[in-house]
Amino acid sequence: MIERFFHTESSTHTYLIIRGNECVIIDPVLDDVDQYSSLIKEQNLKLAYALDTHIHADHITALGELRERHSCITMMGEQSQAACVSQPIHNEEVIKFADLEIIALFTPGHTDDSYCYYMEMDNLKYLFTGDTLLINGCGRTDFQNGSSDDLYNSLFTILKKLDSNTVVLPAHDYNGKLQSTLGHEFENNPRLNFSSKADFIEFMDNLNLPDPKLMDVAVTANKNCGIPH
Repeated sequence: MIERFFHTESSTHTYLIIRGNECVIIDPVLDDVDQYSSLIKEQNLKLAYALDTHIHADHITALGELRERHSCITMMGEQSQAACVSQPIHNEEVIKFADLEIIALFTPGHTDDSYCYYMEMDNLKYLFTGDTLLINGCGRTDFQNGSSDDLYNSLFTILKKLDSNTVVLPAHDYNGKLQSTLGHEFENNPRLNFSSKADFIEFMDNLNLPDPKLMDVAVTANKNCGIPH
């Protein structure tokens, strides 16, 4: 089963994947760490892994705190160069827990260290997309070495090859939506329906969005797994 937590301040979805007595958490937020720990203890679970999809700029990660509390393995993409993690993640690496496998897919664009995590469970396929693909949108590309060209390639050469019925579980949603499918997004998401790659790049490069409020603090903290120096 998948438990979802929502951090209102940053509109972040955190996912706790539970299988038997083991679990894995994706994109945990430090503000909500007590909620995660309470559920893990109440259900007598072993937290095997804590994963981030990328170095977040809008909240502080709970990776370091969860490792302190639960002795879990913390992981981020090797491109993040975050020395604090237990292990770096590599493209197409398989993370095994219980009887499940999570496949790490390197999908740069939003940032240069962005990953999506693919998993099959109980005859369903899931993709934890981080900020690479959002419901009816996609991640911005104007900071942390983001690239609209790379994002387009990640969307159309990596994600589009996956089964259209794959459930999309993004790291953020700002409109109260919980999940979608790849097929629905490629059919209906306006960011995925430009007439050309050049049009996509031009649009993304001219969004002119304000920086996330916590960016200066969060990026530095998250390179240290959210643990103060």
